[in-house]
Amino acid sequence: MQSQKIYCSDDEGLVAEQAECMEVLYDFNHTRPSEQAKRTELIKQIFAEVGKDCYIEPPLRANWGKYTHLGDNVYVNFNLTLVDDTDIYIGDNVMIAPNVTIATAGHPIDPDLRRKVAQFNIPVRIGNNVWIGAGAVVLPGVNIGENTVIGAGSVVTKDIPANVVAVGNPCRVLREISDHDKEYYYKDMKIDI
Repeated sequence: MQSQKIYCSDDEGLVAEQAECMEVLYDFNHTRPSEQAKRTELIKQIFAEVGKDCYIEPPLRANWGKYTHLGDNVYVNFNLTLVDDTDIYIGDNVMIAPNVTIATAGHPIDPDLRRKVAQFNIPVRIGNNVWIGAGAVVLPGVNIGENTVIGAGSVVTKDIPANVVAVGNPCRVLREISDHDKEYYYKDMKIDI
């Protein structure tokens, strides 16, 4: 699973191991809003690493959990899906909007291989201070540079550099983050704080 090579994912041992994550995710997704301490403890059971002051709004979906690494001050809104069949690295101060999917797994184009439940997994890396907009999809092997904003609804199929706004399907750089962004927070709306 970790080699980036093709393998068959229908092994009974893998299915049983994955079920362990599903049990803890069920508990997490059924916590009450007032049970933040319990949520934090459950997230630490699910993920490989959890930095300080991370917040994840249920529901959360993950294939394994144990291959996801969170930095400090990560904020995740509801309905994050992690197809984390290998490592997902999420940096510090990352914001993830609702309905985002981050996928490390893919399947071959050849239908004979797909019938054998063949797949491959390639890590995803998200840099510090990244904001991923609502409904975005990040595909296997993608690296997103620090300070970058991924626009809502984007499908990120290739690496995105640091310090840019990137949007679309496929996602591409729209512009660099500039001094204008220090003066205006949205279109022509001036920052006044």
